[in-house]
Amino acid sequence: MPPLRHPASFTRQGEADNDMSMYLQPGIILAVMVAAFGLSLKLFKMPPELAMIASAVAGLLASWPVYGELDEPVRHLVEGSTTYLDIILVVVAATIFMNILKESGALYAMIRSVVRAFARRRILLLVFVMLLVLIPGALTGAGSTSILISGQIAAIVLGCMGVPLVNVAAIVFIGAVLSVAAPPVNIYAMIICGGVNMPYVGFFVPLGLSVLALAVFSVLFLGWKGTPLDVGKVMEELPPAPPRMRGFRVYVPLLVLLALMTAVRVFPHAMPVLGIPLQFLISTVAALVVAWASATRINVLAVSRQTLAQLFPLIATLVAIGMLVQVMSLTGVRGLFVITILTLPLLIVYAGLMVGLPLGEAVLLDGVAAVLGVPRVLLFNSLAKGAILVTAGISLICPLGDALPPTAILGRLTVKELGYTGSYGSFLKKTVVPWVAVTAVGLLMVVLA
Repeated sequence: MPPLRHPASFTRQGEADNDMSMYLQPGIILAVMVAAFGLSLKLFKMPPELAMIASAVAGLLASWPVYGELDEPVRHLVEGSTTYLDIILVVVAATIFMNILKESGALYAMIRSVVRAFARRRILLLVFVMLLVLIPGALTGAGSTSILISGQIAAIVLGCMGVPLVNVAAIVFIGAVLSVAAPPVNIYAMIICGGVNMPYVGFFVPLGLSVLALAVFSVLFLGWKGTPLDVGKVMEELPPAPPRMRGFRVYVPLLVLLALMTAVRVFPHAMPVLGIPLQFLISTVAALVVAWASATRINVLAVSRQTLAQLFPLIATLVAIGMLVQVMSLTGVRGLFVITILTLPLLIVYAGLMVGLPLGEAVLLDGVAAVLGVPRVLLFNSLAKGAILVTAGISLICPLGDALPPTAILGRLTVKELGYTGSYGSFLKKTVVPWVAVTAVGLLMVVLA
């Protein structure tokens, strides 16, 4: 990715710089990019990913007559498409691991054993259900994975506990949102770290503690009222587990993953840095060994194809974001964003965190981290605030926008997967209190950083 440039760096040599030329040219390019994005999204009915690519191409075309050094535009698009290749590898490897656990029946065996253990302890069972929703998204960085893998299972358990379906949908959605921000894979934080040249280190404790606290509060608030669990009914409705898939062996793949992630931090001089994708692949091999020992056969190739099909929208989004950010950095538009945010009153900046980030997520998806998140981290860093906590707070608020139109990806997916037939507005109303709690915690992390 080209370095972040100040808009003034694009003025032609030999000409006197002035405030108008400093902002006029990048402003015109930004207007062209916004118009191209809006037309692609509304008039041509393109998905957000293609609309972002169209916006990037329009930005290059608009800047070409002005900035003579913008040659080889195709090269910049190709470079941008690979900007987040490392994140894509993490997400693919992690999702293959989760899908192998699901196909082997190990996931269902774990759920059945925990339900039996906590059948008469409502609070602990509610917390377990929320953890069940959190884990897939936390490991893969994709909230949709949590909904697709754990949503139906969580709905079965909560339904047998007497929780209304609209509350169940709200619990699954909030869990999916929090799973996106949870460690070890937080795509928003990774994108911001890449934009400000900061290592993705130090996020486990602040994000882990805040996500767990918010998850427990949300599930207890929405699921407290109900009836005693009908164990027989829930066991009938849960997917079956292979007969030999039981006992300690079902937890071996997760323990291997935990051990690999922990060993790098506990023994930094003895344990080689494997990288998150390789850690997930090693854990996948452990899951396959457990499946083989339990007489369960898995078509790894079919699972891999299913995973790529499942992740295609997210991969396309990351590719499109890379192109968009590359062009914005190259043409000075991103620098214009930074300068503008740096000159805003702090009160407006804080209000933008609460309102602008979710609205930006609703339009730009993960791109909000690069377009709106990076400038805010640079601003707060210039004010001597800790970049890690600021980034963590921003990444906590951003995913809430996945319930808002025009995209509303996680909100609509939740309603569809759980078969909720009520109005979308009634579903959103149930998320208001947890939504406010998540926003408040994210804002406090930024203010007190």
